[in-house]
Amino acid sequence: MRNCCLRELGRFDYSAALDLQRRLVVERQQGLIPDQLLLLEHSHVVTLGRNGHRENLLASDDVLARAGVAFHATDRGGDITYHGPGQLVGYPILDLREWKRDVAAYVRSLEEVIILTLADFGIAATRIPTLTGVWVDGRKIAAIGVHISRWVTSHGFALNVSTDLSYFQYIVPCGLTKPVTSMAALGVRATLKDVGYTLAAHFGRVFDRQLPPTAPALPGARKRELV
Repeated sequence: MRNCCLRELGRFDYSAALDLQRRLVVERQQGLIPDQLLLLEHSHVVTLGRNGHRENLLASDDVLARAGVAFHATDRGGDITYHGPGQLVGYPILDLREWKRDVAAYVRSLEEVIILTLADFGIAATRIPTLTGVWVDGRKIAAIGVHISRWVTSHGFALNVSTDLSYFQYIVPCGLTKPVTSMAALGVRATLKDVGYTLAAHFGRVFDRQLPPTAPALPGARKRELV
């Protein structure tokens, strides 16, 4: 079982998270660090994937600015999505050469981690054939969009824990005209910390990784050992 460092970053700026991921990807490609799992929360931001369609952004720049929502085009897969407070975001930095050289299997495994996590909170989540993400009764509760560079992953997933779902009005989530939901909307009251702890444990099991404590990426970041 290989090590994977867990970095709990709390509320983290999206641009800073991109810069951190890029640095960690290079270090992982060079074999300077082990695999990483970044768990964090963003302020209000809409992101557009490299294959996304700008027409799925339903609000003008002025409307977004008045709502306090930033916009970023990114190099991840997928279309458009929203991140914000109450949403658990995970960015795994994994070298798939040391797991499986299979991008589809990687995405399915991320879905499995989230499905197992939600089951622990009494939510029966599923996949929908041909679609990416995790769903509850036809409503999307978690989005997934990844980037692979020389077999090292970045970007990842976003799980709606207590997200204010009204912010999804500004987009067509992931380019699909399907509703979204959250753990809170389904009647589950849970903190990001508790959900993150459960998710990290399942991540370790699904990817056969041991998550020891690690030095925080930046001053003030928390650390926790999973057993």
